[in-house]
Amino acid sequence: MSMTMTVRLDDGVKDRLDHLAKATHRTKSFLAAEAIRVFVENNEWQIAEIQAALREADAGDYASDQDVAKLAKKWKARED
Repeated sequence: MSMTMTVRLDDGVKDRLDHLAKATHRTKSFLAAEAIRVFVENNEWQIAEIQAALREADAGDYASDQDVAKLAKKWKARED
């Protein structure tokens, strides 16, 4: 199922979308829907990762200062 919605775009963005639609032989609606889908997926993933990290932190499941220092020393670039 799909739905229709109205989106207001700045003139510059609308012009760029027009050009992109022509160049890709896609409709503006297709490109807008695809952009929204990607945006939603990325933000859902980011929110889920933040929530998981907060749960881990609340449970005390995080690296100690010594662990972080050891890792930083391991990855520090050599200065020649």
